[in-house]
Amino acid sequence: MRKFLPRTLLLLALSASALPGCAWFSKTVPPTPAGEPHAAPTPAGKPHAAPTPAGKPHAAPAPPAVPMSDKLFADGMAALQEGGCEHALEQFSSAWQEKPGHAGVAREFDGALLSLKNGGDAAYAQGKWETAGKRWMGTLRFITHPAANWRNYPFTRSEVQAKVDHLTSALMKKALTEYRREEVQSAILDWKTILSYNPGHEEASRSLRTASKQLETLKKMPPGK
Repeated sequence: MRKFLPRTLLLLALSASALPGCAWFSKTVPPTPAGEPHAAPTPAGKPHAAPTPAGKPHAAPAPPAVPMSDKLFADGMAALQEGGCEHALEQFSSAWQEKPGHAGVAREFDGALLSLKNGGDAAYAQGKWETAGKRWMGTLRFITHPAANWRNYPFTRSEVQAKVDHLTSALMKKALTEYRREEVQSAILDWKTILSYNPGHEEASRSLRTASKQLETLKKMPPGK
């Protein structure tokens, strides 16, 4: 009995000295719930960044809007590269209206107009009367545009007008000759050609109406009469 009591007292003393250490550890590092890993510590002075909502990436800045004048000019340049000089001039004119003095239009307008006029000359040499008339009339329409430096052109407005008048006169004479020979359909085609590039030509319009009525009457007549 005397040997047992000192050993018991020794165990109680050791147990009492271990209690403060366990209590400090439990207060300093709280227990982690089961299944949840420890969160990484945040560096001092750097708060946690707010997470980006799932499925919503950061929106890219919108590109600057292209002015309408520049869009029209670009369309005109595309038409010019495809050989559509008159359509290019129409787009250039619209761009100029949106922005008077447009630098691109001022640079390209004269070249497009010269190409249009030369295209009319080439079509006339090939016997393409309708195409020639349309290109010359287009030249007359745009030669007075504010972007046109017509004083530096190798032709004048009156010279182009003379080409149109000569073509129209030749087609009128040809149509009347065919009509008198009772080649009504050929005459109708010539008058339609004139009206394709000059819709306001009264004599051609009047002659076409007369010949068209006569042609309808001839079609209704029995064969051999």
